[in-house]
Amino acid sequence: MDAAPVQTINLEVASESPLDFSSILPNPAITEDTRIIINNKGRLAFASTPHIPVRMLCASLGFNPAAGGFPDHSTADRYALQLRRHGYNCARFHFLDASLMFNRTKDFDYDPDVLDRVRYLMHALKENGIYWIIDGMTSERGAYGGYDDRWANVGDLRLRTHLENEAFGHWLRFQVDIFCTQNPYTGLVPFEDPALAVVVPFNENSLGFLSQVAFDQGGPVFQSLLQVPFNDWLLVKYGTTGALQTAWSWELQPNEQLENKTVALPANRYVMTARLRDLALFFVDTEVQTAAKMTDCLRAMGCRAVIAPYNNWPGVQTALSRQGQDAVTMNTYHDWIGDLSGQDSLQQTSSLTDNLAYMRLAASTRWAHRPFILTEYEHLFWNHFRYESGLALPAYAALQNWDILCRHGEGPIILAYGEDYPRKKSILPYTFALDPVAREGEMLAALLFRRGDVSGSTASVVTEMQTASSLVSGGGIDTREPDQVTILSLLTAIGQGSAPHQSGDVVIPSQRPFTTNADAVQFLRQNGILDATNPTDANAGVYVSDTKQLHLNSIDGILKVVTSQTEAIAFSGISNPVTLDALTINYATAGGLFAVSSLDGQSIANSRRLLIIYATDAQNTGMTFTDATEKTVTSYGALPVIIRVDHIGISLPYTDTWQISPVMLDGTVLAPITSGSGAMAAEIWTNTPTNGPTTYFLIERLQN
Repeated sequence: MDAAPVQTINLEVASESPLDFSSILPNPAITEDTRIIINNKGRLAFASTPHIPVRMLCASLGFNPAAGGFPDHSTADRYALQLRRHGYNCARFHFLDASLMFNRTKDFDYDPDVLDRVRYLMHALKENGIYWIIDGMTSERGAYGGYDDRWANVGDLRLRTHLENEAFGHWLRFQVDIFCTQNPYTGLVPFEDPALAVVVPFNENSLGFLSQVAFDQGGPVFQSLLQVPFNDWLLVKYGTTGALQTAWSWELQPNEQLENKTVALPANRYVMTARLRDLALFFVDTEVQTAAKMTDCLRAMGCRAVIAPYNNWPGVQTALSRQGQDAVTMNTYHDWIGDLSGQDSLQQTSSLTDNLAYMRLAASTRWAHRPFILTEYEHLFWNHFRYESGLALPAYAALQNWDILCRHGEGPIILAYGEDYPRKKSILPYTFALDPVAREGEMLAALLFRRGDVSGSTASVVTEMQTASSLVSGGGIDTREPDQVTILSLLTAIGQGSAPHQSGDVVIPSQRPFTTNADAVQFLRQNGILDATNPTDANAGVYVSDTKQLHLNSIDGILKVVTSQTEAIAFSGISNPVTLDALTINYATAGGLFAVSSLDGQSIANSRRLLIIYATDAQNTGMTFTDATEKTVTSYGALPVIIRVDHIGISLPYTDTWQISPVMLDGTVLAPITSGSGAMAAEIWTNTPTNGPTTYFLIERLQN
C-alpha cells in the first residue's frame, strides 16, 4: 500500500490540546458519594445521584512483562493522567495473578515489586477519577508457583474451581492476599474502596466455554474431571440407575451405573440428547452454586462492588446461569486470533457486511433492566476493516444503554513509540495502543459513548428467557439466539427477561414468533417501536435505529451516525456523495472512518472548534504476508508504524471564515493546511506535508 511512516514519537497528549478530553469529560473525585451503585432502573450510577446513569469508558490493563509490565511510580502518574486526558473513567486489571507470579517458584510468593507497582497504579488511577474493574483471577495457573506459561490457555484451575475445594480455596486465598489487604497508597482495602466498580470473580470461566477450549486443543469432547461430579448430580436428581434409564430411554448403556459413577459424559456437544441436556443443566446448577459461593466470600470480605461472573459464552445454558446475577459481563470479537504462534491468519472480513454479528452476539446476552458491561471487545489488527469498530461498538453500546465499554488489549495507550520490549516493537493483535487506527476509535468512543453523543433507546424489547427445555433443540449445548432475534439490537434496546416483566416492556415470547429478519422488523413496527417514517428494510440490508441516529447499510458496507455533536461514517467505499446532516462526504480514495465532533459543547452547525477523525489503515514497516489477500502474516515487521496515504473530500455549509489544521498524535496543532470563507469544500489527506501522517485534524471557525 502507498503509506508514510509515523514521525510522532511522543504520544503523551498535551494539556488543553484538541485531544485532551479531560475538560469536556471531567472525572469527579472518587468518594463514598461517587461510589458506583446499581440504581432502581438497573443502571450504574453514583451513590449520591442514583437517578443519573453513568457511562464508563474502560481502559484494559493487561500489563504483560513482554510489554513492559506494570509501570513504576512516576510512570504510573503519567499514565493515569494520560488515561484521564483520553477520556477514560474506568480501568480493568487483567491477568494480575500472572504478573504477580511471573518467574515465581513457590505458591503465593508474589513478586513484591510488582505488587507495589499494582497498588500504586490503583492509587494513581483513583487520584485521576478512574474506577477499577478487577478479575479475581485470570490465569489457569493462578498463584501456583513454577509455571512459565501463565498467559496461555494451559491448565484447569478455572474448571477445578467449580469442582474441588482445594482449587476454590486457592482462588479464595488470592482474593484475601491481594484485594482484602490494605493498600498503603490508598489507605483502604481494595474490596472496600469506592474506586472498585466491578469484580469479575474469574475471567472467562463458563463451563461450556472451558469444555470447548479443551476440545479445540485436542482433548475429549468434555473433560474427564466432569464425570464424577456429573454422576453425583444425576444421583441426586434421579436417585437410581433405573430412574435414569427411564428418563434417558435407550441412551443409557448396560455398563453405565450411577451407583459406581460410570455414567459417561456425552460424546457429541452438538447433537442434543437427554444426556447432553442433563449435562447442560448440571453446568447451570454448578455455575449458579459456584457464583453464589464466590459472591458470598467477596461480600464477607467487604466488597460492595458489582459482582458479575461468567463474562463470556452467549448460549442459553450460560444465560440460565446468569439469571440471578445483578449484572452481566460479556466479551466479543470480530475476526478473532487465538495466539501469535507464527503464520497467524484472519479472515479479512468487514463487520458491517455481516450486520455486526459480534455486537449482536453480545447484545443477546444482556438481562433486561440490569447493568451490562462489555469487559472485552476488539476488531483485531491487521484486519483492513478495523476502523469500523471505532464507530460501530460505541454507537450501538450507547443505543443499547450498556454501562461500561472496554476495548481489549494489553493497554489502550503508550507514552511513546520505541520502548524496548518485545510486544512494543510493532503493532500486534491485542496491542492496539500502537495502532493509530484503533486509537482514533477509542477517542471517538469517548465522545459517542461516554459523552453521550449517541442517545440510548427509550424502548425495552425483552426476549422471554428460554427454559431448560430449549436445550433439547438447536445447536446442542451451545444453543444461542438466532439472527432473527439478535438483529433487533441494530434497531432498539434489547435484553433477556422472565416473568413478571416491567411495565412498558415489549415481550418476545419464548417460542420466537418470527423466522426472518424482515419478520423481526415487522414485529417492531407492529409494536410501535419503529415509526412509519423509519426506512429500515431488512431485505435491502438497511437498519435504522429507533432513535434515527444510526443507519447501517450492510450490503454497501456503510454505517452512518448522525447526532447533534458528532456526524460520522464508516465505509468500504464512496461511489457517490453521501450527506449525513451538515457533513457531506463527496469522495474518498479508499475505505475508512471519517467523523466530525464538536469540542465546545455546541452542535455541529454552531460549534467553533471541531475535531476531525480520519482513519483508513496502518501496518508495521516490513510487514509481510503469504499472498495479496493479507490473510496470513509471515512477518509482523517493526516500527515505525506506517499509515496508508488516502484522501477524502468533504463539505460543510458554513457562512463564516474557517481553517483546518492537522493535529498530531500527541495533540500538537500544526499550521493550517487549508482555509476559506463561506461554504467549506476541503480535501483532507492522512499525510501532512512535513510532519508525517496523522488521524486527527482541527476545524476552527473564526469570527468575521
